[in-house]
Amino acid sequence: MLKLFNTFGRKLQVFTTGKKKVARVFTCGPSVYQRAHIGNFRTFLFEDILVRYLEYSGFRVDRGMAVTDIEDKAVREAEKQKTTVKELTDRNISQFIAEMNLLRMKIPDYMPRASECVEESVSIISRLMKKKIAYRHGGNIYFDPLRFRGFGKLFGLDMSLWPKKRRRFHKDTYPGIHWNYGDFILWHGCEISEKACWETAIGKGRPAWNVQDPSMVMKHFNETLSVFCGGIDNLYRHHDYSLAILESVRPYPMAQFWMHGAHLHVNGRKMSKSRGNIYYADTLIRKGYTASEIRFFLMYSHYRTRLNYSDRAMRAAAKKLKAFRTSVSAIRSRAGGALPAASQISDDLRLSFVSAMDNDMQVKEALDRMQDILCLVDVYMLTSSQASGIIRTLKGIDEVLQVIF
Repeated sequence: MLKLFNTFGRKLQVFTTGKKKVARVFTCGPSVYQRAHIGNFRTFLFEDILVRYLEYSGFRVDRGMAVTDIEDKAVREAEKQKTTVKELTDRNISQFIAEMNLLRMKIPDYMPRASECVEESVSIISRLMKKKIAYRHGGNIYFDPLRFRGFGKLFGLDMSLWPKKRRRFHKDTYPGIHWNYGDFILWHGCEISEKACWETAIGKGRPAWNVQDPSMVMKHFNETLSVFCGGIDNLYRHHDYSLAILESVRPYPMAQFWMHGAHLHVNGRKMSKSRGNIYYADTLIRKGYTASEIRFFLMYSHYRTRLNYSDRAMRAAAKKLKAFRTSVSAIRSRAGGALPAASQISDDLRLSFVSAMDNDMQVKEALDRMQDILCLVDVYMLTSSQASGIIRTLKGIDEVLQVIF
């Protein structure tokens, strides 16, 4: 029985989608004003593991991933590089997909770009204005959180701290882990760049970041999502905004489960350009690591626990994976071309994997338990059919992990 930690309520809950066993999953994706680094991919890989394990558990998964290609940072970066926003983001999207393939991640069924969902954003904003939840100020349009009952319920905001005097926050994103107590922007009038504007029924401009996820969800999903995923930083000034926007125009919950992954640090410090400690997938490949070893390192921990990259930790992870694969290789050689047969070892491997993964996707625990079982196997005592059965079991498990074979 799969249990996942639901940020909404802060507790483990049994995951169910009813009789049809169709899981509707939507995940935050890349902000493509720049390349995705390994910290970003740590989040995207926990989402990949989730989707793959749901499928392993018998669910059919319908998945979307948001691609943020319109935002303040993209506009400014394009101006800095003397290119268009589209040329900049197209290049980074292509690289992102190539690195998803490199790390053996499933490509989502839908990868809508914010620029493809402007019509949906305008529709949402228009409805919010009719309900008096949103209002125009100058060329911009803002959302008034005090007009949505239960605002901040995902994070658990203390709304008694909300100021009596109206304050407006006009940027897409703000640095730091704290709240902006005031109205947040939904629509940018054309003040930053004429190159990133649309002529629409609500004026000339572009959708702000926080209305983009609701617009993308609305384009592809008409029911409550089974799961909405993202990084832990999205609990501040983002997911509660998205929830309030969408639930203001739809009479049902945005998502049944909310899941958030912890950050990856480098040598105990947050990655930043100023520190010169941003690592990309090809940074590690140039150090001599394989894509499988990178994937293994990024997922060999619990997704809600902060992960720290260091050269020592990366070497240890690569060594761990090599030892696991060596054990599997010996069994594979024993199997030859024999037809697979059931065995206690196969059953133990499957049970160890499922029991750990059913407990909020404990990937490290699952791998450690399976390694302990494999270390006790006397390969020469196995029949070829038993060995073949073990390999069959591990191949099924590797449909989730994507690092064993």
